[in-house]
Amino acid sequence: MARQVLKIVAAKKARITVMVVGTWLNQYPGVAREILAGGHELGNHTWSHTNFQALPEDQMLQEVVKCRDALLRHAGTPGDYFRPSKTQYATDQTLRVAGRAGYRTVLSYDVDSLDFTEPGGPAVRANVRPAKAGSIVSMHLGYRSTVEALPGILDDLAARGLRAVTAGTLLGS
Repeated sequence: MARQVLKIVAAKKARITVMVVGTWLNQYPGVAREILAGGHELGNHTWSHTNFQALPEDQMLQEVVKCRDALLRHAGTPGDYFRPSKTQYATDQTLRVAGRAGYRTVLSYDVDSLDFTEPGGPAVRANVRPAKAGSIVSMHLGYRSTVEALPGILDDLAARGLRAVTAGTLLGS
């Protein structure tokens, strides 16, 4: 599915930031370089996509560091951003842990596509409709609903004079 998403964003001339899970990256190591080669960005989304906020701080750090190291190994970069798994917003503790692992920026999102629930393309597209300039939309690479919805989402954004950009472009970094 990841490669299908990459084909769609390439065809629509969109750019994305892919927050990768370390275990997924180890399973599909070549995709990281494909993402970068397409002009996209990579970020750290923990090693195992566990409930990050429920972990003790030492395990939080292990989740971040282990994914960071996998990113370095497979992509040659740790990525510029961290986003905690299974939570929308970072806590002060998350910011502290991410900083200890070398991440100065922790991303949150304001629009959740809910694509991981596999509601179908039309539902995902409707869930993303509230996106506005500056929105960060949470979507996933591994779901059929994402692939079904993505062309329409990108068309909807373009019709409103918006486009998908990387976090770096959005944040001016």
